[in-house]
Amino acid sequence: MRWVQGMTRVDTAAATVERPASFRMARARRRRLLGLGIVLAVLVVAAVVSLAVGARALSPAEAWHGLFAGPDPDQKVSEARLIMRTVRVPRTVLAIVAGIALGVGGALIQGYTRNPIADTGLLGVNTGASFAVVSAIALLGLTDPFQYVWFAFLGAAIAGVVVFGLSSIGRGAGNPLTLALAGQGVTVFLMAMTTAIALSDKAALNALRFWNSGSVAGVGFDVIWPVTAFIVVGLVLALCTLPSVNLLNMGDDVARGLGVNIALIRTVGIVAITLLAGAATAACGPIAFLGLMVAHVARYLAGPDYRWLVPYAGLLGAVVLLVCDIVGRVVVRPGELDAGVLVALLGAPFFAVLVWRGKFKSA
Repeated sequence: MRWVQGMTRVDTAAATVERPASFRMARARRRRLLGLGIVLAVLVVAAVVSLAVGARALSPAEAWHGLFAGPDPDQKVSEARLIMRTVRVPRTVLAIVAGIALGVGGALIQGYTRNPIADTGLLGVNTGASFAVVSAIALLGLTDPFQYVWFAFLGAAIAGVVVFGLSSIGRGAGNPLTLALAGQGVTVFLMAMTTAIALSDKAALNALRFWNSGSVAGVGFDVIWPVTAFIVVGLVLALCTLPSVNLLNMGDDVARGLGVNIALIRTVGIVAITLLAGAATAACGPIAFLGLMVAHVARYLAGPDYRWLVPYAGLLGAVVLLVCDIVGRVVVRPGELDAGVLVALLGAPFFAVLVWRGKFKSA
């Protein structure tokens, strides 16, 4: 009888220990869901502001009629309709789509390389796209963005594959450091080739100067929809690998012991990152530091679990890119400042702080 009573006391004590743990997990889940809802609400507000703000300010009524009204003899309504449907809606959609892609890509590349200052440019995606654009303009005479955007995507994809292939051979195959070194080598080589071609062709140099600034303006739905299709495929692949990314961050040996096929998961992950970053870069040019920034903010808000971190990073990427595009339309009116420039202005000091904190902690 005493033995039964003793076991009952032990079971009761265990239950009281388990209850607070499950309660904390449920509370953390509610907090993360609430945070996602708040970020999503901010994104919706930013999208509404993006539709209303520009070189020509539109009232809420004009913006509404411009979105939903049909052809109208009133000149103001017709002008609002033209501005909304050909300029502001496409650039708002592109900012959201590209921001999500770059945010998710930045979080994934940090997870796969276990490098807290890694960015999608680590795979040579940006320089691969730049090299392909310059080559297409200089060698083929292409001038329409709809034409050379596909070369940009192809160049980004090939650069990603080459970097991944180089990092998969030799003694350090599959090592995150090997991936970073291969990416840096390919990036330097492609930058030199891009500069050499651009300096020898005036049209290529002018196009590169415009494209390299990183802008979501001037791109129509004829480019946005195909690019979005690639981004959707990349997002699906990324979401399928998130549980394995959590295990990879515990170390390759632990992940392998828990049944993770490391080669397969890394291959799928690199393909997803290449699709996301390559498509976004092809559509709006290289946007530096965006993935790096939002991945760290997402980690601060959601914790290290990539099943939460990646959705946070995607939504935050869309918010940051959209807000930077809005600010760029306002600060130098009646002109505009490209969103990529403002993102770089935020990202450069952010990166410097990360490096300084790392050195400080290691000292």
